[in-house]
Amino acid sequence: MKESVRVDIIVEGLVQGVFFRANTRKVAESLALTGWVMNLPDGRVQILAEGPSGKIEEFVRWCQKGPPFARVDHADVRWSEPTGEFTTFEIRH
Repeated sequence: MKESVRVDIIVEGLVQGVFFRANTRKVAESLALTGWVMNLPDGRVQILAEGPSGKIEEFVRWCQKGPPFARVDHADVRWSEPTGEFTTFEIRH
């Protein structure tokens, strides 16, 4: 079994009002990742995801670009040990 990891990503730029969360969930689900994505009050987006390290690395690369109408200026990525607390990937409000 591939090593599972956890990643916490804060994405800055034009990332709200451009379907960033919906596309993030779609990509995460296609990679069979668990966790969540949510808008932050200051205009950034926070993402917490867990899954196999290779899939998470692919997911991080996508988050650094985002969907077509987004503009990612910076993505702060923090790696840690997974907790296994999630069973799905959801949009939090």
